[in-house]
Amino acid sequence: MRKGKLNFFGCILSLLAIVFVAYGQESEPIVLPENSKYKEPVSKVWFNTYGNIRIGKRFFWDAQTHFRFEETENTPFIGQIAQIYNRHAIGYIYDKKTNFSLGGVVRVNFNTDEESTDRNVVPEWRIWHQYQFAMPLYSAMLYHRIRIEHRWTQGFAENSEYIFRNRWRYMFRAKIPLNDTQLKPKTYYISPEAELIMQSGKAVVASPMEDLRLTTTLGYIATPRLTFAAGIMYSQGQDRVFAGDYKQGWTLRFHMYFSPDFRRIKNKLPEIHMTD
Repeated sequence: MRKGKLNFFGCILSLLAIVFVAYGQESEPIVLPENSKYKEPVSKVWFNTYGNIRIGKRFFWDAQTHFRFEETENTPFIGQIAQIYNRHAIGYIYDKKTNFSLGGVVRVNFNTDEESTDRNVVPEWRIWHQYQFAMPLYSAMLYHRIRIEHRWTQGFAENSEYIFRNRWRYMFRAKIPLNDTQLKPKTYYISPEAELIMQSGKAVVASPMEDLRLTTTLGYIATPRLTFAAGIMYSQGQDRVFAGDYKQGWTLRFHMYFSPDFRRIKNKLPEIHMTD
């Protein structure tokens, strides 16, 4: 029975991927570079919450909210609000070390160009599916995450058309306890991670590398259902229109993970890190 459910779930995800890969829209002309160059790095601050709410033996609700700030000329460092994310999905726990998710995203983008006369706020829409696998290594845990997103974005100019893109994301993370031999309550841990984000579509023929993110995070497991973490991330990637320009950023990230479980079972730390 479980195998049948998994096959059905896999067929749905495969069909979604095929449909959206084949779909695209016209966009503005692509500017091919003569030379490559790096832009000056931009500082950002992200405040993120990640909720994994158990709604059944195998199913959980993945509820994420992100508040992202970006520096501007008049407000350096923390800057001003740039994006608000609402990312939600229904997840399926295949076993203690494997889970899958399927859901949608509503992202609100704010215009951080202080000299712009265009609109200040535009929405962005996504469908996403994710496949996550955990591997124990001595006292640490290693995680592989594949996330695929189908993304509709719009510029701040009035009456600008939506652009469709696919995002192909792979992330590798390690989670290493510092003051214990297990990842359990009252334990501090360090978590280095690397994520490569590629994109495809008519609007990004010349700029497929959207982002490379290198992050180190320090976390604290407060209770079986609550964890706090903070870290710093360096990122770089191609500009969508000027493909030879590489943007850079330094981001301070603050996370809160919560995992309420209202079922009548003994509380224990989740077997798999089902977060961000």
